Formats: sequence, C-alpha cells, structure tokens
Amino acid sequence: MPSANRPPLRHVLVAVFALGALLATVVPASAQGFGLGARFAWVKQDTNVDADSVRFFGLHMRAIGGRSGFELSFDRHTESFDLINLKVIETPIQASIMLRLSQGSFAPYLLGGPGWYRRTVEPIDGPEDSGESNTEFGWHAGGGLEILAGRHFGIHGDYRYTFLDFGGDDEKDEGFIGGLLPGYKGSMWTLGATLYF
Repeated sequence: MPSANRPPLRHVLVAVFALGALLATVVPASAQGFGLGARFAWVKQDTNVDADSVRFFGLHMRAIGGRSGFELSFDRHTESFDLINLKVIETPIQASIMLRLSQGSFAPYLLGGPGWYRRTVEPIDGPEDSGESNTEFGWHAGGGLEILAGRHFGIHGDYRYTFLDFGGDDEKDEGFIGGLLPGYKGSMWTLGATLYF
C-alpha cells in the first residue's frame, strides 16, 4: 500500500520522465545517445527456488553518455483466471542509473534505482471500475552486458535483484559478509534491444 509520506505515483513518474528527457538532451554527441527499445523480462516474485518465473513484455528508454546513463522501463504481464472470473495485471516501472564499466562494442554495466510495482485485480466479465489496485515501492540493483552492433543498435541482457532490504530488520546472524549485503524479495532477468538515435 502507498505510504502517506510518499508523493503520488503520477508525480514521481513526471519527475522521472523529466529527468530522462533532461539526460537525453545533455548526452554528448560522441556518446551512444538516446535510445528506445523493447524487452522481455522473467520475474521471480520471491527468493523461493521452486517458484516459477513469470514472463513480462516491456518497453524502455535509455540515455547513455560516456560511462554513465539512465534507463526508464515499463513492463506488463496479464493473467486471467476464468474459474474465479478475475484478471491480474502487473505493471512494474523501474528508473535505473547505469554505470558502464567499459566503452566499446561489449559494454558491461551496473545499474540500480527505484521501482514502482503496480498490481490490478479486476473481473473478466464485469464493470471496468470494479477492480482494485495497489502499488509497492522497492529498490533494485544488478548488472548486465550490452553488445553494440554499430552506433545505432544494441542488445542487452541483465540480472536485477528487486525489493532490496537495506533495513536489516531480520534477526538472524548472517556473518560479516552476509551482514554487509542487503536482502531482497525477488529477481528478474531482462533481454532487450535498443535503437539509438
């Protein structure tokens, strides 16, 4: 459920889109530039190894300048349950700061940032306004590789941990190294292609 102290999702999205547009206008001409693309994502809802991944389809925008960049992504998954006359629509939106570890045709990168994960449950046959929605906020971080086929096209794949827990509110002793790393509640693989302008 959204917190009373957080701004509404639409205000945050306007700010994120404005930041993306600003970054796209200040990218140097010699850099990769501004790009739009499509992607597939395989999302695991929790850390349970036996849980199945759910496939999402999405769009993304990237602004890359030198070794840093910004990505805004929007994914969607719809699943219908005919027996109980319900449809579940999941739409995660992630804003990521990117750090490229090298420049060239093979560019590994690290990324991280905030995410808003919206879930809507509505009847399959029924009034459109009878559904219920909630949005969860969570941080994500991960890494990947982009392979550039020229200046205007790239394909990428990455792995992200979602719903990072920096609070350390669990009481189990994980040792020195485990205590330094944040916990997480989910993960996702993404595979996408970007057309740079």
